[in-house]
Amino acid sequence: MSESSAEAVASAASAAAASAGNWRRAGVAGAAIGVVAAGAAAGVAIERLTVGRGMRRKALLALDSTGPYGALRGTPGKAYADDGTELYYEVDDAEPEAPLAPRRRRLFGRKAPAPVTVVFSHGYCLNQDSWHFQRAALRGVVRTVHSDQRSHGRSGRGVAQLKDGTPVTIDQLGRDLKAVIDAAVPEGPIVLVGHSMGGMTVMALADQYPELIRDRVVAVALVGTSSGRLGEVNFGLPVAGVNAVRRVLPGVLRALGQQAALVERGRRATADLFAGVIKRYSFATRDVDPAVERFAERMIEGTPIDVVAEFYPAFTEHDKTAALTHFADLPVLVLAGVKDLVTPSEHSEAIADLLPDAELVLVPDAGHLVMLEHPEVVIDRLADLLMRAGAVPAGATVGGYGSTSGTAQPG
Repeated sequence: MSESSAEAVASAASAAAASAGNWRRAGVAGAAIGVVAAGAAAGVAIERLTVGRGMRRKALLALDSTGPYGALRGTPGKAYADDGTELYYEVDDAEPEAPLAPRRRRLFGRKAPAPVTVVFSHGYCLNQDSWHFQRAALRGVVRTVHSDQRSHGRSGRGVAQLKDGTPVTIDQLGRDLKAVIDAAVPEGPIVLVGHSMGGMTVMALADQYPELIRDRVVAVALVGTSSGRLGEVNFGLPVAGVNAVRRVLPGVLRALGQQAALVERGRRATADLFAGVIKRYSFATRDVDPAVERFAERMIEGTPIDVVAEFYPAFTEHDKTAALTHFADLPVLVLAGVKDLVTPSEHSEAIADLLPDAELVLVPDAGHLVMLEHPEVVIDRLADLLMRAGAVPAGATVGGYGSTSGTAQPG
């Protein structure tokens, strides 16, 4: 090892120790969070042995302009939640079919039956673009709706939260999804697809509007999600560390949310550190296209810290196990990454245990953002679900779209 490399390694170790030390000074939770922070800091510092700060900035700019990730757009629309929050959605219509044959016209009368619409719901700190690969694969094959959760993406900040300080609940997100469906899919059969918080949103919809599930929903896909007991998740931390985090993290996030402007400036200053944390909790494999990693970073970094703080308490209160019974007679796909540290695959297995006819797919070497890390697996199983539900004909071609391997070219 050269002298300059040795100095760099020493600098990396110092950076890691300093990062952990800063967290420790914050109190009991700091020791736990410091485990993650120090590891991420060391990884980032070692990366700088070969990539200088200026070069890294240029690389990030290049990655931001690489490929079509997050660039797909559809026909825009707006729905309004029960508290007045503006909810943004986009519709991708299926390609028009050939004119109906006379016999088919007679069978269905003057009007053909409404097409199936696939409604996607995204997770915490993400937006509708997190379904990029699946959206691209289904484009033109089936009608799809992609919405942004309140306070995420292009949707407005939650009115009840801003004006009245009302806590966000998963039930509220379920009502928001109903508003989007009323606006974007007023009639016809529906397939519901939810990832993480989006899957919880789908469960909350079923809990509050069982008649909608009974009368109009023809299939459900629950990806990397949970029906409850999220307070028991250890996020891959040691027992002592996770206990400390559970005690103080809600208060820490609340305090950070009250100093949003200051925190956002610090967040930008420590972007490299948090990029390591984001990668750890999003992906499980090393061989992920760097442009996809950067795409995930941008979505998560784009969520304001006060929104992060606002939503977090809702997860410990989430329990929609009973609502799963509304899906019992439907084709259901339950899919998760085996190495998911955010909503562990055991939670998906628990859902499948309560829905014995559901298809359970556990993806090896996949983390929380399985639909970005292994999009081909998610597309394949989702296409099969749509065919089983009659949403697309068996002869339809639902192809893959790109690859997330580091050697592949986007698209």
